[in-house]
Amino acid sequence: MSLHQTTFFSYGFRPMFLGASLFAILSVLVWILTIRGAVDLPLYDDPYLWHTHEMLFGYISAVLTGFLLTAVPSWTGRTPVAGSLLLGLTVLWIAGRAAMLWGSGWNVAVVDALFLFAVLAIIAREIVASRNWRNLMVVGPVSVFALANLGFHIEVAQTGYAEYSTRAGFAGITVLLMLIGGRITPAFTRSWLKKQGSSHLPPTFGRFDAVSLLISVLALVLWIVWPDTYYCGGLLSVAAFLQAVRLGRWRGLRTFSNPILFALHGCFAMIPLGLLMLAAAPLDWAFYAAGLHVIGIAAIGGMTFAVMLRASMGHTGRPLKSDGWMNAALIALVLAAGARAAWSLWGLPAWMLDMSATLWILSFGVFAFRVGPWLLRPSKTP
Repeated sequence: MSLHQTTFFSYGFRPMFLGASLFAILSVLVWILTIRGAVDLPLYDDPYLWHTHEMLFGYISAVLTGFLLTAVPSWTGRTPVAGSLLLGLTVLWIAGRAAMLWGSGWNVAVVDALFLFAVLAIIAREIVASRNWRNLMVVGPVSVFALANLGFHIEVAQTGYAEYSTRAGFAGITVLLMLIGGRITPAFTRSWLKKQGSSHLPPTFGRFDAVSLLISVLALVLWIVWPDTYYCGGLLSVAAFLQAVRLGRWRGLRTFSNPILFALHGCFAMIPLGLLMLAAAPLDWAFYAAGLHVIGIAAIGGMTFAVMLRASMGHTGRPLKSDGWMNAALIALVLAAGARAAWSLWGLPAWMLDMSATLWILSFGVFAFRVGPWLLRPSKTP
């Protein structure tokens, strides 16, 4: 049997979503044990830098790749990336995680950075070959994300910190969430509400969405360069307001009986909340770390969890219905974000940080245990 005929390497979501969920568990477990002194690993020579990088450019890059490799064939009408090419991408991602675990230096930077640039090249090739110019805008944020990953290593080598590249990475993935999440969330909602017989449907992507995205991008660019200025705080506040208004137009409260769909709305709401916290950073720097983790855990973590769950169900022939375990896992992610933000804002005891990490681990543990077997087996036939 060739690699193209194997189930696991037949579609990008299978190895990437499984890898992302397992890495989400292991990376946070290793990090919390390291800072508590229970294990002793190099972790990029700095466990806090390692944690920042691996959550941002390790976990998210796998989810992003799995989503794009699954979505692009439906956008372009071309066959999905599979077989040896998908195996190569998977090995390259794993190599980056292993390199980051054991040290730092130019060789680690090269191994880690190659993955996202390879993904970028493949996605751009597919979109250009199909002349699907409408979706070419996805290449922009992915390029920023890939360059921010490379910049992370360069900045650490030169200064010992990674402030600008970390913000650039967060900005790139947040824009992608506002762009892609801002399309799939109302689209899924519209489709579901139609089936329920509702005539009150979310509007399609229009001028207001485009303007709100443009202002949000400008706010995040200013945040990358001057995060501690009141000008930045003001523009971030405007961006938060516009994204909140945008979310309010999507009829999210009507989806309460559909937990997976409701989770997309709820986690998208964490973007304007996180932006408001970042806007307040000039008043109190504690809001900076709190805002990053509200966006990172609840918005990015929650939306990627919900998207991975929905895509895995749909592409393996399962009904788009979550159960009590999955609902509890989604709630655990929001609680993890709340605990982590509270720890930053009010300097609560160390156990609050441990609780946040535990909730994150349990959430993705549920995903790996319940969804993992679906990704390894052939899809169910209708």
